[in-house]
Amino acid sequence: SITMKLDLSPPLNGVVVKEFSLVNEHFGIDIAGKAEEPIKAIYKGVVILSEWNPKTGYVIAIQHPNNMISFYKHNSLLLKKIGTFVNKGEAIAVIGSSGEYSSGPHLHLEIWQNGKPQNPMNFIELNKLK
Repeated sequence: SITMKLDLSPPLNGVVVKEFSLVNEHFGIDIAGKAEEPIKAIYKGVVILSEWNPKTGYVIAIQHPNNMISFYKHNSLLLKKIGTFVNKGEAIAVIGSSGEYSSGPHLHLEIWQNGKPQNPMNFIELNKLK
């Protein structure tokens, strides 16, 4: 996959508490973190979504090179507006527990490429819940 060539960085210091599963339609991973922790862009790109959604709370999405999009869900605060260019590692949101689908402060991270969900753990070094 093209994504392999990109040097992606972790969006926060946290532990993966729920893994990617196409079968269960969990198209990303859940990373638990500390309250008020900043969420960072995994790669450079342009913010294409920055809004509230009743199910997934405050959501921000970034369009990256190579037809890749990353989604960051359940935030308590969004720091960037649509159309803003962000660099890898730049703070884009604050961790939260917003939306019906959330239970405690965590980030739901999704990576889509060419319209298909990818397992973020294939591209980003993260700690897993043992």
